[in-house]
Amino acid sequence: MNRQRLLLVLLLSFAVSVIYSYSKYPRQKTVDKLTFTPGKVSRPAPAKADNKIDDSRILLALLDERRAVGVSYRKNLFRPLFRDETRIVPFPPPPPKPLPSLPPPPPPAAATVAPPAAAEPTPVQRDMARFTFLGFMKKDGKKTIFLSSNKEIFVVKKGDRITGKYEVANVTDDLLTINALGDGGQIIIPLIENKPLSAPRK
Repeated sequence: MNRQRLLLVLLLSFAVSVIYSYSKYPRQKTVDKLTFTPGKVSRPAPAKADNKIDDSRILLALLDERRAVGVSYRKNLFRPLFRDETRIVPFPPPPPKPLPSLPPPPPPAAATVAPPAAAEPTPVQRDMARFTFLGFMKKDGKKTIFLSSNKEIFVVKKGDRITGKYEVANVTDDLLTINALGDGGQIIIPLIENKPLSAPRK
C-alpha cells in the first residue's frame, strides 16, 4: 500500500514538472506593424544646440606674455644633510705589531725554612701530662677529682700532693690550681674530661 502511494506521488510530481516546463518554454511572437522598414536609410538625429560657452579655445595672448623673471632657489636633493658627512674620515692607523712574548722569568728559589724545633716541655708539663682527668665528685661542699696514670686511679682533693712536688691549692669544675713546692709558683691547669692534664708553659 505504501509503495502504491509512493508511485502515485512520484507520478503527480512528474506531471506537475512537465506542465510547469511547458508553460515556461519560450515561444516566437509576432507584431502587427514593424517600426523599421527594410531598405530605408536612417538619418542621424540632429545635434542639439549647446548654449554653453566653449572654453576649449586657446588664448595665445597669454602664451606670448613673458613672465617676470623671479629669483628661484634650487635645492640639491642629493647633497648630504650634514656638512660633516662630506669629510673623508681617515682610516685609523694599523695596530702595532705585537712584540714577541718573552719567556717568563724563572720563579725565585723558595727559601727553605726549617720547621721550628719542637719546644722542649717543661718539667711541670712532663709531670702533668702523665695524668688524665676522668671526672670529679662533690661531697659536703668539697670537690674531689679522679686522675689516672699507668692504669692507676688517683683521688685528689684540695691539700693533697701530686708526685710529691705539687700541692693542690684549689679544685673547681673546670680548673685545677697547684703550687710547686720547689719555687712556690702557682700553676692553673684546665680540666677536660678524658684528656691529659695540660699545664701552661712557665
